[in-house]
Amino acid sequence: MTRPAAPRVHDIDALRGFALLGIFAVNITFMASAYPANLVDDPAFAAPLDDTARFVVAALFSMKFYLLFSFLFGYSFVFQMEAAQRAGQGFGGRMLRRIGGLFLIGAASLILLGGDILTTYALAALVLLAMHRVRDVVALRTACGIYAVVVTSLVTSALFLDRSAFVPAHDEALVNAAAQTQGMLGPFADIVRGNIDGLGFHAVQAISLQGPTALAMFLLGMVVARRGVLATLTGNEPVLRLIQLIGFPIGLAGGVTYAALGAHADTLATAVSVATAPFLAAAYLATLVRAMHSPRIAWLRSLLAPAGRVALTNYLMQALIGVALFNGIGLGLAGQMSPPLLLAMTVAVFMVQVAASIWWLRSHRYGPAEYLLRWITDWRRPVRR
Repeated sequence: MTRPAAPRVHDIDALRGFALLGIFAVNITFMASAYPANLVDDPAFAAPLDDTARFVVAALFSMKFYLLFSFLFGYSFVFQMEAAQRAGQGFGGRMLRRIGGLFLIGAASLILLGGDILTTYALAALVLLAMHRVRDVVALRTACGIYAVVVTSLVTSALFLDRSAFVPAHDEALVNAAAQTQGMLGPFADIVRGNIDGLGFHAVQAISLQGPTALAMFLLGMVVARRGVLATLTGNEPVLRLIQLIGFPIGLAGGVTYAALGAHADTLATAVSVATAPFLAAAYLATLVRAMHSPRIAWLRSLLAPAGRVALTNYLMQALIGVALFNGIGLGLAGQMSPPLLLAMTVAVFMVQVAASIWWLRSHRYGPAEYLLRWITDWRRPVRR
């Protein structure tokens, strides 16, 4: 007997919504000032509570939730294959249009709104498309190989490369961060120029770290979707508890080590995080699946799923909200919000997005960004309502 598709879709949507919250908790720190991008802490916020909030974000959120989101991207890739078959369209051409649309949306966001991972996803998706017919064992070996190469290169860099040749000294980084934070309050044209100037750094990050790790998670998600694993879960499977028992100790130890060593400011810390973050991301996934299938917390799926269903719109809206809050064309709060306040702001904005997503989907099939991407993918105007 075939299991209905709706519960599976709602689970994936809810997981995607949860990932959006974690991604925003990290991204908002980069939206709020230029200090994180310069690998230093803002000296204006050096109280113990500020350090604690930064530590929590680094240990529990940084480099974890984009992996979960990447896994779900790979999982949904299989849905796109099925959608092409239902529509009677060739999968390759359809997916290329979708990837192209994602890249264009990401490029516009990158230039107009600041840092963005959508272009990185689009480029990694090209590799996924080229590999979509490989056997599961090949996909899994490739994913493991990618991680081995990334971790090895980071450890090698930490041990044998002199960071001072590439990264400004601490005092110089503080001066640069202060000037760039002040620049966030300037005219919109200056902000766009700054975003364009930062494309080189974005490209290095995409090629050396985010792109390869995202691709590895794409491949893992594709394999899991092929086997229909999430479609048949009830929340009571022993494997979910096993994932928690393994994932939380390893992932939390890695996250705490990453935060204690200086987070993204330290190459060895980054290597530790890359190696252990998948364990914590998997533990988060297992925990949420178990919670959503528990009668007492099943409401969590209904709360998170709408936000995940319009994930692209919500992701772009988070960037737009960041511009409205922190840049000069908005409220101009750059450099004025402490780390604890940013965490509270993250939750508040996300809850507004949840409520807005529920309201929107009562009368629309897609979010605005999803509608545009669907139009490009199918090459015909979709039904909106």
